Amino acid sequence: MALAGAAALLGTRGAHAFGQDGAFQARLLKTAGSPALGAQREAALGRWAWELVRRTSAPGRLLFESVAADSRQLLIQPFCVWAGAEAVEPLMATERRGLAQFFQLGGTLLVDDSRPESGVFGASARRELERVMPEVPITRVPERHVLYKSYYLVERPQGRILGLPYMEAMIRGRVVQVLFSSHDILGAMARDKNDAWSFPIESEDQEARQRVIRLAVNIAMYVLCSDYKDDQVHAGELMRRRGRSLP
Repeated sequence: MALAGAAALLGTRGAHAFGQDGAFQARLLKTAGSPALGAQREAALGRWAWELVRRTSAPGRLLFESVAADSRQLLIQPFCVWAGAEAVEPLMATERRGLAQFFQLGGTLLVDDSRPESGVFGASARRELERVMPEVPITRVPERHVLYKSYYLVERPQGRILGLPYMEAMIRGRVVQVLFSSHDILGAMARDKNDAWSFPIESEDQEARQRVIRLAVNIAMYVLCSDYKDDQVHAGELMRRRGRSLP
């Protein structure tokens, strides 16, 4: 059930105040030499926005889009997903600079391990991100963090795999810059061309996928409510404004 977390995060502002410039989009981060994610998980990125629009009054962009780590396009919006199943190659210097600027502007990156059973993707992504922001430690997200109550009350993270009962993050100031999931969130949300679930989920609980989607909605609401205010200015200015809140 949707609870007062969203109202508390928004204050007197409602989700209806978001302009189209503040529409949520889950873009896929691409780095040099990174293997393809797969069509079903890519489609889940668009479904993420669809679930947000369906369940809340916040706007979303449903089309799939990938963005290179060293592209200026990365800086247009404040959210991106880095997902995969294999170890990533070391980032090029241009990619490290691009991500550093994205974070300096206040962007948030979700690292979603598609094969948390092995954990090689997550471990290699952590290694590279620690090189981008060596001054920001990786810490456990507190149980009472707003991510778990920004729209729904979520007791614990989960995805295709139940995984760890917590997520970890790189938090600078009050902003979650990187969120690490060892749960395969996209895998749990992926559907095939017949609209059937693409991958079996570890939990036999019939409500398990709904809990995954609620977590995804919470992440989206955190990004929107943390960054996009009701003055409906351009996304670039919003990114700069969020960056000024960082130390």
